[in-house]
Amino acid sequence: MMSQPSTESDRQLLREARAQGTGATIRAFVKLSGPGWLQSAITLGGGSLSTSLFLGVLGGFHFLWLQPMAIGCGVIMLSAISYVVLSTGERPFSAINRHINPVLGWGWAIATLMANMVWSLPQFSLATAAIQQNLLPGYLGESSQIGSQNGKIIIAIVLLVFCGCVVQLYAKGGRGMRVFDIILKTMVAIIVVSFFGVVVKLSMTGEGLPWGDIFSGFIPNLAYLSEPSPEFRPLLEQVASAFRQFWTDYIVNNQRSVMIGAAATAVGINMTFLMPYAILSRGWDKDFRGMAIFDLATGMAIPYVLVTGCVIVASATQFHTKPGQGLMEGDGTAPAGLQKSYAATLKSRLTAEIGADQVKALDGEELAARIHALPEADRRMAAMLVKRDAFGLADALSPLTGNAFAQIVFGVGVLGMGISTIIILMLISGFVICEMLGIPPEGTAHRLASLAAGVGVLGPFFWQQSSVWLAVPTSVFGMTLLPIAYFTFMLMMNEKQLMGEAMPRGGKRVVWNVLMAFASLAASIGAGWSIWSSARWTGVAIAGAFLLLAVVVQFARKPRPEARAA
Repeated sequence: MMSQPSTESDRQLLREARAQGTGATIRAFVKLSGPGWLQSAITLGGGSLSTSLFLGVLGGFHFLWLQPMAIGCGVIMLSAISYVVLSTGERPFSAINRHINPVLGWGWAIATLMANMVWSLPQFSLATAAIQQNLLPGYLGESSQIGSQNGKIIIAIVLLVFCGCVVQLYAKGGRGMRVFDIILKTMVAIIVVSFFGVVVKLSMTGEGLPWGDIFSGFIPNLAYLSEPSPEFRPLLEQVASAFRQFWTDYIVNNQRSVMIGAAATAVGINMTFLMPYAILSRGWDKDFRGMAIFDLATGMAIPYVLVTGCVIVASATQFHTKPGQGLMEGDGTAPAGLQKSYAATLKSRLTAEIGADQVKALDGEELAARIHALPEADRRMAAMLVKRDAFGLADALSPLTGNAFAQIVFGVGVLGMGISTIIILMLISGFVICEMLGIPPEGTAHRLASLAAGVGVLGPFFWQQSSVWLAVPTSVFGMTLLPIAYFTFMLMMNEKQLMGEAMPRGGKRVVWNVLMAFASLAASIGAGWSIWSSARWTGVAIAGAFLLLAVVVQFARKPRPEARAA
């Protein structure tokens, strides 16, 4: 890891602050914060935006509790790996391979790299859409002289070059890393202010916001894994009884996917790789353990809860149980993306009535006529459940907040989300590839390795659906990988040979293990649901094969030299 000459001065600052009391210690923590803000920059990305948006569409204010709980689990596990790394000073990839299980170590690294490459696609797509739809539509959008496709090419190249240059600042270390931190903190602040400003503006218009309902939404309720939010119930009663279950299942299945996606975007497996290497690159050790936990709680958790909560509130206010613009009228004024989603949903409803074979036998005009002839209650349900995006939310808010405010604030916020996440995905990819190759994650090697996440530059060109909706299936994919990291960290915390005298004992060990077990169990439930809903027995077989390989390797491993010496 690159050396940091400021580490000793930082250590001295912490020691002096601790001697002066709690207030001075907190001020020192704030001054030295950094890795937590890196985590914030990645967690506040397209996944957080999309899942928050759809949580509001599907559940109104009822899902406000989900993301704070998910980020709380993430803080627990990232604090655990930080404690392990800062106590031992070992790079976790090699430590896992030596002390725990090489299958888990390599699985962690490969899963992280896979998640990075998949996750980079929606970030580029989202950032491009923000520029073309909100910020510079007349210059780079569909109505511009250069055309939408050429606009995408220009934006994609600029994004890739800019993000690559920012990552180079980190690779230089020292002052470059300080500049990198300032850039990321600024971008996170812009994101928070943008979406917080929307809620403030909404609270000052018309009748304001129903704060009682909003605060009650922070009370956890797992019932929505199996039933629609209560606002849908009277609307379902209007649907013919033969198809009421179809719509109930449709809503619930979407709620589950979005809930799991929201939990996955709070802390993804790639974030678990970032934290240990970010703190090691700063030269931190056991003197910084409290600093790391504070950094996660403030730099990561607080901005995340604020932004996701604001997006849910705005989305719920504008979209929950409300038909998409122009869909019920059928006059062609609805945006093309909404019309496509609306038609696909009604096609599924028609398939439930006459069967897939008969639907396939219909030509385009016949299919459109049959869909149009469906009862109004069914068409209204489909219109309420179309896949919206953040740019549609900006349009919906324009009458309340003013068009310029809605478009600019949302555009800046969404662009900040995309860019900050791309930067961190590139940074993590550099760490992962260097570790897998056994070379120091610094300098030219790290810069070249970071370009692996640049594959996301293809996202704007090969994804034809809503750029925001792409992040939802990606989030579900990420959730299936998360337990690999969580259980590995739990094993590391309890490995005496690795931790030595730093291993928690007595009540502290009990508390750590209870908290880690809760977070790991929650991640496993989400992963299991994701695997079953997306791949059924094939997914179960793959997961089972991975676990079996880990068990076989564990028993087949030769005794460690330390054990033979004993």
